Amino acid sequence: MERPTGQANGACEWGSDYLAQLIRALGLKFVALTPGASFRGLHDSLVNHLGNDDPRMLLCLHEEHAVAIAHGYAKVAGRPMGAILHSNVGLMHASMAIFNAWCDRVPMLILGATGAVDAAQRRPWIEWLHTAKDQGALVRDFTKWDDQPASLAAAAESMLRAAMLTQTPPRAPVYVCFDVSLQEAPIEDAKLPDLPRLQMPAPSQPSPDALRQAIALLDGARNPLILAGRVSRDLKAWEQRVALAERLNAKVLTDLKLGAAFPTEHALHAAPPGLRLSPPGLQALREADVVLSLDWLDLAGTLKSAWIDGQTPAKVIQCSVDSYLHRGWSMDYQGVPPMDLQLLCEPDVLVPLLLEQSTKRQKYSPAPARPAPMETMAA
Repeated sequence: MERPTGQANGACEWGSDYLAQLIRALGLKFVALTPGASFRGLHDSLVNHLGNDDPRMLLCLHEEHAVAIAHGYAKVAGRPMGAILHSNVGLMHASMAIFNAWCDRVPMLILGATGAVDAAQRRPWIEWLHTAKDQGALVRDFTKWDDQPASLAAAAESMLRAAMLTQTPPRAPVYVCFDVSLQEAPIEDAKLPDLPRLQMPAPSQPSPDALRQAIALLDGARNPLILAGRVSRDLKAWEQRVALAERLNAKVLTDLKLGAAFPTEHALHAAPPGLRLSPPGLQALREADVVLSLDWLDLAGTLKSAWIDGQTPAKVIQCSVDSYLHRGWSMDYQGVPPMDLQLLCEPDVLVPLLLEQSTKRQKYSPAPARPAPMETMAA
C-alpha cells in the first residue's frame, strides 16, 4: 500500500479534511477513483490527512473501471464501497457502469465534484467546463438518490442519508456531489455528526396473514418449485434455502445472471443455470403446482416462456421488495407477473419464517450426485 512520506495530520484544516473524516466514519474501507481536478481537495485530504488508510484509494485508469470495481466489491462483501468521480465528464464516463450496478441492485456510495458553483470563484476556462447545474440529473434515472450539499453541515447529513439509503433494500447506487469551493474552504472547528445514532431500518416482515397463506400453499403443494433469484451470500441464509427445499421436497432453479443461490450439484437442483431456462428447467416449471419466487429476475418473462398462452396454472408466490425501486425511465423492472400472493420482504427474511412455521415434513431422499460434465462426456 502506498503511503505519503510525511505524517498524516489529525487536525481538520480544510473542508475536504472534514469530508475525508466523514468517509472514514461511515466505514468505507476502499474508494476507487481516477484523479480529477474537481476533487483535488478531497484527493489531497485522503492522502495527506488520512494517510491513504481507511479508506484506501484504488487508482483506476477510467471512471467506468472505478464503478465496476465498487460493483464487484459489493457483490462479494455485501456492503458498499466508495467511488469518486471527476465532475461532469467523469460522471458521464462512469454512467454505463452505474447503470449496470443499478440493474444488479448493488449498494454503492458514489462521490462526485463540480467546479465552483459561485461563478466568481471559478478559475478561467477549465473550471467553467467542469461546472454543471444539477449534475446528478445525468444519472438520476438509475440511482436511488442524489444530492449536492452547499455546506459541510449539509454534506454530513447528505452522506448519512446516502449511506442509509444505499444499504436499505432494495439496494442501489447513490450519488453525492461536492462543490470544489466547499472542499477548499478553510475550517476551524467542525464536528462529525453523532454516527452511533445512524440506525439502519429493520428488514421488512411479511404480515402474519400473508405468511399463513404462503405456508398453506407450500404445505399443500404436491410438486412445489423454488425460483432462487436475488439472494444474499450469507452462509446461514444459504443453508436455510437448502433446508427449505429439502423440507418441501421442492425442485429448485437458479439463474446464471445472478450470484449463486443454491448448490447446483444438489439432487433438487432441477437444471443447470443459464441466461434463460433450458428445456429441463422449463419442464420442471411446467410440472410445478406451486412456484415460490425468491426475488427471481424477470418472473413474468420466465412464466411466459413456460406457458406461451399466458395462462399460468401453478399458484405463484412472489417474495421481493424490488417494486419499491421501479422508475419510469428504465424498463429494467421487467413485466408484471401473475401472482397469487405477493410478499414485500427479502428472501432472507421469508425463508427462515417458512422453515419455522411450516408443518410439512416431506420425506427427502438424497439422490446420487449427477456426474460432472467431463465424466458424462467420457461415458
